[in-house]
Amino acid sequence: MESKNYVDLPLDGALSHDEPGMQSRPQWREMAVEISVRVGSALLLSIFAYSAILQWRLDPARLTVLLLALASSLTVGLSLFSRIPEKRDWRPVSIALSVGGTFYFLAIELAPGIRLIPEPVGATLCCAGILWQLFAKASLRRSFGILPANRGIVTRGAYRLVRHPIYLGYFITDIGFLSTNFGWRNLLVYAGLYALQIGRLLREERLLSHDPEYRAYQANVRYRVIPGVF
Repeated sequence: MESKNYVDLPLDGALSHDEPGMQSRPQWREMAVEISVRVGSALLLSIFAYSAILQWRLDPARLTVLLLALASSLTVGLSLFSRIPEKRDWRPVSIALSVGGTFYFLAIELAPGIRLIPEPVGATLCCAGILWQLFAKASLRRSFGILPANRGIVTRGAYRLVRHPIYLGYFITDIGFLSTNFGWRNLLVYAGLYALQIGRLLREERLLSHDPEYRAYQANVRYRVIPGVF
């Protein structure tokens, strides 16, 4: 089964055209906001990537730091080149969940922490998570961005396994990084991140459930993120 996907970021479904807060294709004001958001995102990503590279140069064995920067670049970088949707969810709650779930990496402590598992094992988990993200994002093609938007339901590729496969890739990558760079600050950051992501995911699915095609997709693909668990 294949249809169109109403997706943004790792938002993997359809948004109702009648939902309050959804806006039509932006005019000049919305375009100015669009450009400002993309430029700001690129700047924040550059600052983080530079900080990660500096930490890696202090200890080249810490591959997980570089891999975290790479994973963040995939998330933010691809959104910079996504097409502008006809409708987008500009509601404050959606913006807060999306921004917090995307730019959480700015709060991560990059200095060495406690290694609960060996660095090579953590790096392997990070690589596995990144490869899965690439597979899931390739299934979306250019249907990718920061805010929930009407970009048209994808059911091919990674979306045959779970309804939100990009979240699964994030989770695997984050487990790899946290396990080799453990600290209370990082633990709190990731706990906050997944509280945001779960709220984001549930809010998205509530919106998507207005679409009968998405309800049919839910019936065919039972689990949201982790097969057999959630």
